[in-house]
Amino acid sequence: MGGVAALARAAGHQVSGCDNNVYPPMSTQLKSLGIAIHEGVDAAQLDSQPDCVVVGNVMSRGVEVVEAMLDRGLPYKSGPQWLAENVLNDRHVFAVAGTHGKTTTASMLAWILEDAGHAPGFLIGGIPANFGESARFGKSSFFVVEADEYDTAFFDKRAKFVHYRPRTVILNNLEYDHADIYADIDAILWQFHQLLRTVPGGGRIIRNGVDDNLRRLIEMGCWTPVETFALQEGADWTAGFGDKVERRIRMQNPDGAAAETRWQIGGGYNLENALAAVAAAASAGVSLAQAVDAMSRFEGVKRRMERTATVADIAIYDDFAHHPTAIKKTIASVRRRYPGHRVVVAIEPRSNTMKLGVHNDTIADSLQGADLVWVYRPRAMASDFEAALSALGSKVRLFSDYDQLVADMSTRVLSGDQVIFMSNGGFGSARQTLTAMLQRTRSA
Repeated sequence: MGGVAALARAAGHQVSGCDNNVYPPMSTQLKSLGIAIHEGVDAAQLDSQPDCVVVGNVMSRGVEVVEAMLDRGLPYKSGPQWLAENVLNDRHVFAVAGTHGKTTTASMLAWILEDAGHAPGFLIGGIPANFGESARFGKSSFFVVEADEYDTAFFDKRAKFVHYRPRTVILNNLEYDHADIYADIDAILWQFHQLLRTVPGGGRIIRNGVDDNLRRLIEMGCWTPVETFALQEGADWTAGFGDKVERRIRMQNPDGAAAETRWQIGGGYNLENALAAVAAAASAGVSLAQAVDAMSRFEGVKRRMERTATVADIAIYDDFAHHPTAIKKTIASVRRRYPGHRVVVAIEPRSNTMKLGVHNDTIADSLQGADLVWVYRPRAMASDFEAALSALGSKVRLFSDYDQLVADMSTRVLSGDQVIFMSNGGFGSARQTLTAMLQRTRSA
């Protein structure tokens, strides 16, 4: 919703908003745009008599500001509806969808289009370092949107992405998630099927060529040309690394043309993301060579394996990974990029899916690649969460207090460690606290 607020401000509207919690870097971005954010969801937010209330999907019946909005008869819309009506009309929309990698892929695609001189608009669920903002109206007909499958609003239970009417769609992957709103994988597939129903026959779908659930999705019905991508032979678009530490990448298009470059990112999952972005950019006329060259200047995304500090040769990262698949791939990538270094992880499980215990059978395996693991245990976690982590043995340490977790980490991390904080929230500022503590005790 922060990105929607930024777009509304860019369109000339006076904008304010409220939420229980707003975290950096989004809070910082909104403040820089002059958008007032009220912490809390009380009815006082509506005293200004807004022309339109844009309702986020975290708002529900019974919330004070929602009840006041309805009682006063104020006009309201969901964020995706407002976006579709006020920003996406008559534009070539690139929608980036999937369980993992949406933010990074959308950021890569927006950057490729920017580097090619297209000045695209975009709405992304993070802040690409190349832009320093999560949303931009743009100066061309191209618009990149991170297409979330979560439901739209309390009054519209369709997935957000059905509102966007894209011409080009990236389908990164598809796994079961969002257990609070979807009963099973079939329910999620049905929502993605509704997305495909909106893509015109003259458009393009770029899908992961080795994802079985996406194969099932296409079989449910597709009326648009499909191109596949994968890090192996047999797909239309392929890619691979040119070295063991993942610094050099090579890509090949369906015509057999190839291009390569060095980049800053690393990770097989990021190479997949980049390949999808390069493939999608082709529908805007960006050549393979041009798109791959742009990736050499891609600087990453805030909170996506963002190195935030190095203290006494201890590297500290902020990462958004909160699904077992993403956790496992991230750890594996860091180990390949930094051979001979310990990889230590602090994780805060916050997603509703994780709290409900849906991932209990895979969470331990996803963390096995780490040398040490600290876990913050929220009170609302499933009762068998600790048992699910028992396979990690002595390498895992659980805490229900942020300060105690950080204090323990500060005594155990060593020079050369790659320290990754994984959370889709603020993690109680644990990363910042550890950084400050190490600066006081280790930097002399």
